[in-house]
Amino acid sequence: MECRKIFEFVESLPKTETHLHIEGALPWELLVSRFPDDFSEPPFFRSDGFRYCSFQQFESVLIEHALRVFRSARDYAEVAAMIFRDHLRQNVRYVELSFHAGMIEFTQTSGEEIIQAILSEVPPGLEVRVFMGISRNAYTPYLGPILERAVERWDGLSGIDLHGPENLPVESWVAPLWEKASRNGRTLKCHAGEFGPAQNVSWAIRDLGVRRIQHGLRAIEEEKTMDLLVDEEVTLDLCPISNYKLGVTRHWKEYPIREFMKRGVRCTLSTDDPFSFGNQLNDEYHALIRHLDFTIPELAQLARNGFEVADVHASVRDQAYGLIDRLTEEYTL
Repeated sequence: MECRKIFEFVESLPKTETHLHIEGALPWELLVSRFPDDFSEPPFFRSDGFRYCSFQQFESVLIEHALRVFRSARDYAEVAAMIFRDHLRQNVRYVELSFHAGMIEFTQTSGEEIIQAILSEVPPGLEVRVFMGISRNAYTPYLGPILERAVERWDGLSGIDLHGPENLPVESWVAPLWEKASRNGRTLKCHAGEFGPAQNVSWAIRDLGVRRIQHGLRAIEEEKTMDLLVDEEVTLDLCPISNYKLGVTRHWKEYPIREFMKRGVRCTLSTDDPFSFGNQLNDEYHALIRHLDFTIPELAQLARNGFEVADVHASVRDQAYGLIDRLTEEYTL
């Protein structure tokens, strides 16, 4: 198929973004506008062909830049407004994004203020759900009581997400907090199977009750984990460009998304930390076209999957399905 036609199809598709860290989505242009003397040149880590040598390098680059901007709830609002405008330009209709719980202490701003600041910038035509990302070692004397209150009482908090290096030990507070969050109607997520083994994915499903795995690529390495993904109807919120640039997958031809889909594992596409990777959501679809020869029906299925797990009214979901089906038929004639 002519490349231009399939790229036009991607541009037209209604889409979702279900794995996005707001601190990692800091717009480069905002840094330039605030600190022109420091950020007048394009950064090395967004150059063509750049790949991080380690997760630690990625993390240090992201933290160094994010801490220059995120100082208050107002900063979160300004960043959110810019992110959401970009989403609308790409025909994104639904977004799940997380803020880092540790920023509550760094900014001395309440998490509820951060949530409301983000939600205050949601434009017409876009639905947004806010999650709190919680590191595996986050339960400090300061943050622990805040996390407990958050999953019980905070308005606007849609769910929680366990993240951070998978080599950190899982502490005893994690499972009870996830269980409490579930009782209070929060959606549960967990970063697993990115740098850690397939067993981490199984643990998140069985011990935390998670049905939304962030990344989860290494589930492909263990048959019983693959079976569990299908049996429990778990969704993998995948970020192909992130996985490639962080070396989670060494070569594009090894990226297992098509195998997941063939096996009946629901997958979605997202950008993860676009500040660090220089990507947009449409780029994730384009990467699958260029490197894995994805077809229009396969791309359409990924878009449908996003709306299938989205926390939206049934009428919104059905409208998106209808448009995806019409576009698929139109562009495959």
